[in-house]
Amino acid sequence: MNRILIVEDEVRIIAPVERGLRSHGFITAVAKDGREAISLARDADFDLLILDIGLPNVDGWVVLRELRERGEQMPIVILSARDDIRDKVAGLEGGANDYMTKPFSFQELLARIRLRLRETRVSQTKEEKILKAGNISLNLHTHQVYVGDRLVELAAREFSLLETLMQQPGRVISRDRLLKEVWGYDYDPGSNIVDVYIGYLRKKLGNYSIETVRGVGYCLPS
Repeated sequence: MNRILIVEDEVRIIAPVERGLRSHGFITAVAKDGREAISLARDADFDLLILDIGLPNVDGWVVLRELRERGEQMPIVILSARDDIRDKVAGLEGGANDYMTKPFSFQELLARIRLRLRETRVSQTKEEKILKAGNISLNLHTHQVYVGDRLVELAAREFSLLETLMQQPGRVISRDRLLKEVWGYDYDPGSNIVDVYIGYLRKKLGNYSIETVRGVGYCLPS
């Protein structure tokens, strides 16, 4: 579930926005002034921030600037009564991902929130080139595998098997699932091919690199 921080001091806006977001499966938190917003955004993990500009104590411009200067990457959607084009430009150039003016439609706000979250997921997916588990790292683009600083040469099937295990480190994956995902559906379910290739990987990665959970499958320690 995505977590959204609503930075707004008007109860008449907080209540319907929070109720609407929760009804669509979001987890929400509220900050009613800029100082509280900066503190919450630092101490908790949010996926998106809805930011009013006219806040008590510390205004929204300061919140926006401080969050971006300290490296916060979450999407920020400004929701403000200020509709001057200069404010919109200042907000977007200052690091906001979107700018909506009040009064507003909740359905439009919801659509923009979903769009910004989707853009973030796409961006993260493009950046995720390396899988890591323990001292093992796997580069999905170059197909290089390292154990610590040591480069390990893997055959194509060995790489696919390790990649499948590294997608969910710490979770036991059954032999049947490994057989289907790495070899496809043409192999005999009673085949010991998975066990054989696990043996190949252990020889190259280390005897204790992959755990056997008897009667269940295999697990790569996280």
